[in-house]
Amino acid sequence: MVKLDTLVIATHNAGKLQEIQDCLAPLQLHVVTQASLNIAQAEEPHCTFVENALAKARHASFHSGLPALADDSGLCVDVLNGAPGVYSARYASEDPQQPTSDAANNAKLLNALAHETQRDAYYYCVMVFVKHAQDPQPIIAEGIWRGKILSAPRGDGGFGYDPLFLDVSHNQSAAELTKTVKNIISHRGQALRQLLQKLNM
Repeated sequence: MVKLDTLVIATHNAGKLQEIQDCLAPLQLHVVTQASLNIAQAEEPHCTFVENALAKARHASFHSGLPALADDSGLCVDVLNGAPGVYSARYASEDPQQPTSDAANNAKLLNALAHETQRDAYYYCVMVFVKHAQDPQPIIAEGIWRGKILSAPRGDGGFGYDPLFLDVSHNQSAAELTKTVKNIISHRGQALRQLLQKLNM
C-alpha cells in the first residue's frame, strides 16, 4: 500500500487534468499540477505511450520533489495503422513536438477517413505513477475504450477527438456523454481505477 498526502499531476492538458482530478476527488489527496509549480512540459520523443508517460512522470517528480502521476493517451484508428496514436495531440502539426488545435486534428482525421467505410478505433491510455524521480518500480496501468469514428462531429462536451468518437454501447459520441458516464467507461477512467487498485488506494 502506498501512502500519499500530496501528488503532482504531470500534464498541462486541461481536459485530462479535469478528468483525473474528478476521479481522484474521493481520495481527498492534495493534488497539484506541474503548471502551478511552474514546471515546463516534458518532451515526448518516444514512439510508445508508456515511454512518454514514464518520461513525463519522472520529469514532474524530479522538478517538484513529489510523487508524480502521468498520463499518455491517444486515439488509434485501425484503418490508419494506429494513427494518430502517440501523435494525437500533434496530428495536424507540421512540428511533431508541437500540439495543435482539437479542431485542426479533427479536420485532418475526417479528411483521412473521407473515403473509408471501416471506421473502428479505440482510445488508449497508460498511467504511470512514480514515488520519486528515480523510482526503479514505477506503477503502470492501462485502459482501452473501443468505438468508431463518426463522419461528422456530435456533442459539445469533452475534448480532443471526443466529438468524433462514437461509443457504440450508448450510441453517443464521447462529447455527448455525461461526465460521470465518460469517467466510468473511458480509457482514462479504466487506467486510473486499475492504477489505484495497484496502489491499494
